[in-house]
Amino acid sequence: METVTVSTLKTFEALKNVPDDQLQWLIDKSKDRLLADGEYLTQQGQPLAGPHFMIKGRIVLYIIQNGSRREIATMRPGDISGYLPYSRGVTATASSHAVGGAQIMSFPTEKIREMVKDHFELTQALVHVMSNRVREFTAMQQQNEKMMALGKLSAGLAHELNNPASAIVRDSVSLLEHLKMEPVSFKKVISIQMTGEQIDAVNNELFRLLAVKDNPELSLKERTKREEEIADWLDERNIENRYDLAENFVDFGFGVDNLETFCSHIPTDSCSPVFNWIGNLLTTERMVQNIQESSHRIASLVNSVKVFTHMDRGSDKQYADIHIGIKNTLMMLIYKIKKGNITMVKEFDQTLPPVNAMIGELNQVWTNLIDNALDAMEPNGKGTLTIKTKKDREFVRVYIIDDGPGIPDEIKSRIFDPFFTTKEMGKGTGMGLEVVHRIVHQHNGSIKVKSEPGRTEFIVCFPIDG
Repeated sequence: METVTVSTLKTFEALKNVPDDQLQWLIDKSKDRLLADGEYLTQQGQPLAGPHFMIKGRIVLYIIQNGSRREIATMRPGDISGYLPYSRGVTATASSHAVGGAQIMSFPTEKIREMVKDHFELTQALVHVMSNRVREFTAMQQQNEKMMALGKLSAGLAHELNNPASAIVRDSVSLLEHLKMEPVSFKKVISIQMTGEQIDAVNNELFRLLAVKDNPELSLKERTKREEEIADWLDERNIENRYDLAENFVDFGFGVDNLETFCSHIPTDSCSPVFNWIGNLLTTERMVQNIQESSHRIASLVNSVKVFTHMDRGSDKQYADIHIGIKNTLMMLIYKIKKGNITMVKEFDQTLPPVNAMIGELNQVWTNLIDNALDAMEPNGKGTLTIKTKKDREFVRVYIIDDGPGIPDEIKSRIFDPFFTTKEMGKGTGMGLEVVHRIVHQHNGSIKVKSEPGRTEFIVCFPIDG
């Protein structure tokens, strides 16, 4: 075992400016320990001891998250861990054990009061270590919670992206097969004798009908009746593929009167090839529309991810519409909302001005609160999620309300505590609401909860101007 001297402790970055007599007092009051490979220094949830000064070897710190071990730091010679002056923590938030053996110097926790009273510079140095540790741990947990939030969304997002992507593949294959049949239709049309005026009249009528985007929605009974009317009209004129054409024409809002208009510009014996050519154009149009719609859906989802994570912006506060962040969060959670048979109620105050905030961090707040609400309603198999925004003088208030079973009174005061969770193993870290609480306070705001069976309401309030 290496003998610890004042010179040894002077190699510690945190202790290099501490007077020698105080370091010697620290050595005299401490106990040297050798840890074997795999031997624990701390265990998560056990009382916190120390401080501990790393002399030789290596110690790994880790937490158990979602049922698996996650390493968060490695202690090397010159590092300080354990209980520190003025620390509010009384239990270890992580486990740690030696890797290949280690030597530490442990100071008895019960003598911390004496250190604070008689050794100012030593106390000051260790408080500085604690401040750095809190800042680093906070940053790590916030980033970890952001990754957890994205992890929660990834499965649903993959499902939402897969649907339009599959539709694009399916429709593009169908379109390719459809276009292979065009030469036959083209051959029949090209042999028709029509004047330039007649061709223009047919084209004008066709594009006029295609330009109509607000065709009335037909009931199944109304649609069937119109298809039968068109099919009978086509049959009377010996036009081929009348049932396929009737279905296609109804899709695009055509009626018998429109077909009569077309016929008035077409030679009587040429109606069949012209109407089939029009039918083929409409089929192509519908397939392209479907591909376009699916592509827009994918683009919208990707844009939601971009806005949600705020990839293209810095982490500083900036003025933005909070409704955009809330809507994008809902878009990211849409699969879970649909799967849970959740009814959405949005009551947004349209008079709200842009708020000065860290948008990416606020999106974490909305994600955690909305995701918790969805989890709460899951056992019921259905539910109503209400999101309200309201301007209250120079503040903005956001209400997230669910009709789940509520939060029991005995745990309501603990829900914002670090590592507290009521979810089963693998579903919660206990850091979600703690991170929410921290982010809201970073915005000089507050978060309150009101809960009773059948109604839980989280109210986030922060200044509009930050």
